[in-house]
Amino acid sequence: MTERRLQQRWARLSMRARLLWGILLPVGLIVAINTVSLYRDSLQAADTAYDRTLLASAKAIGELLGVDGSGDRPRLVATVPYAALEAFEADNRSQLYFKVLGFQGEMVSGYDDLPSWQGRLPDQSTYAALVHFYDDVYRGEPVRVAVLLQPVSGQDGLGLATIQVAETLALRRGLARQLLLHTLWRQAALLAVIAIVVWAVVQRATRPVRELSAALQARDADDLSPLQAPDMPAELVPLVQASNDALARQARLLEHQKRFVRDASHQLRTPLAVLKVQVQSARQGDVEPLQALAEIDTTVARATQLANQMLALARAEQMRQQGEAMPVQDWAEIVRAVALDLAPLIAKQALDFDIHTEPAAIESHEWALRELTRNLLHNAIQHTPAGARLGIDLTTEAGWAQLVIADGGPGLTPAQQQRLFLPFAAGESGKGSGLGLAICQALVLSLGGQIELSNRLAGDRVAGLDARVRLPLSPVGRGGAAVPR
Repeated sequence: MTERRLQQRWARLSMRARLLWGILLPVGLIVAINTVSLYRDSLQAADTAYDRTLLASAKAIGELLGVDGSGDRPRLVATVPYAALEAFEADNRSQLYFKVLGFQGEMVSGYDDLPSWQGRLPDQSTYAALVHFYDDVYRGEPVRVAVLLQPVSGQDGLGLATIQVAETLALRRGLARQLLLHTLWRQAALLAVIAIVVWAVVQRATRPVRELSAALQARDADDLSPLQAPDMPAELVPLVQASNDALARQARLLEHQKRFVRDASHQLRTPLAVLKVQVQSARQGDVEPLQALAEIDTTVARATQLANQMLALARAEQMRQQGEAMPVQDWAEIVRAVALDLAPLIAKQALDFDIHTEPAAIESHEWALRELTRNLLHNAIQHTPAGARLGIDLTTEAGWAQLVIADGGPGLTPAQQQRLFLPFAAGESGKGSGLGLAICQALVLSLGGQIELSNRLAGDRVAGLDARVRLPLSPVGRGGAAVPR
């Protein structure tokens, strides 16, 4: 739960705060480690310096030792006044204690309650003396003790004296605290400088983001023009480009919606006005009831067809804009089903009809392929004279499916070929609403294909029109794989 709360708090932080914390936390950790390391090194250096003072005091005591041979065997004698150690006391915050043991370990001079040395000399030493340093407690206070094995010789004999000098740690601790405070002040100052520099750099680095945000907030709701950011850092250029692409898509979608509303209001106004006139004529008795009903039925049918085609065009445009994932369909089955639906029209005109299809797996919605095929075939039927030839050929090759609908009509001029792909641009015959080919083109583009209309020539004469559509095959249907049903 705690980790989740931390993640939530981190997610709520601004990019500037994330950069600051992301930089200052590691730097602060490194500074803390460096502070501890510097403090330990400084403390070790202070111990080394004061240990030398202890060694010097022990050697000074050794200079005051002598040998008395008046007894059975020589013994160590010493007269060591405390004043001899005052020269080694740095100040009154620390105190020195000493103890001298004779050749046989007997007490000779000093503080007899000072704990005797029970250790052993180190194998290696940095000092040119038989000395050992260790920590101990004396009279309830921690002390640092130096033990010196000092050879003592005289006319009456020689021996090895043991000299212990202990010093309280008040001075060392004071120096350690002073070193620690100085180190902390320096590290704190360094951390403050780093924080100021990081804050200034982050503030400057994030300024383009804030300017971009302010520019977006200051825009009007309908302003979809591209963002202008010539001085944008290289890291933000992809963001600006992606934003401009999104704005461009929104602009195209909005323009399409505006055009659709404009065209719909314009195209539906005429049949509705005609319908109103027909209803008024029927109510006034100007037209026979059956004739009026027939005319109204024709007008309603045309208006319904127009509305359905406009909705299909809008749906095709939406599919192209969104680029959504689509299932795999067998185009051949759809082509045969559409041909079967339009068979009464083909039979009515007694057309010489021929159809040939191969399995073609296309990633598309079924309604899209059906609408595409129906519009092309319906147009071909309308423009083919009675008894003429009408053929459908669906083949696959090199990853593409190609549908060719060849009619026996009069064909098109080059100007008509360009104009018929525009919405509400009907041919010279005036048949239809002029949306069929516009719907076909929108659907083909949304599926990543190609569409073209070309006249089929027989010598110098136009023998008909070929409507050719190429759509990419789905990987499922390539290489002879089965097409999903």
